[in-house]
Amino acid sequence: MTLEVLSPLPGRVVAFDDVPDPVFSGRLIGPGLAVDPARVPGEVVVLAPIPGRVSKIHPHAFVITADDSRSVLVHLGLDTVGLEGRGFTVHREEGAEVRAGDPIITWSPARVERDGFNPVVPIVALDADQTDLALAAPGTAVAPGDALITWP
Repeated sequence: MTLEVLSPLPGRVVAFDDVPDPVFSGRLIGPGLAVDPARVPGEVVVLAPIPGRVSKIHPHAFVITADDSRSVLVHLGLDTVGLEGRGFTVHREEGAEVRAGDPIITWSPARVERDGFNPVVPIVALDADQTDLALAAPGTAVAPGDALITWP
């Protein structure tokens, strides 16, 4: 069954090769793409990109695992673990069942940027083979819920 990974927030698609972090650009934890979030006033609600269970959650990142065991990591900004949760509001806990589009975390990409961090959001198809994925084209404007990755 094909799994569609949806955009968890508004922004523009960035190729992993252009993400200035070797863990993501080197695909060390898996293939995918990133979204450069729209800089809007106030906070942005980050949504579940797939239906499943929250298998891991931190203020700056989360993993959703689908019923067929495929997992997607959403990482809010680069090196944002250094913020120690400041500026992030977590809406779900580990083990929670979610539908695609359910709110997971609220944050402010503009605040993260003002604090000196890169707000780009890597979205990783964990344990996937790069050749199996169809990725949205770099530069594509996306809204929450738009298809980013097709994973057969």
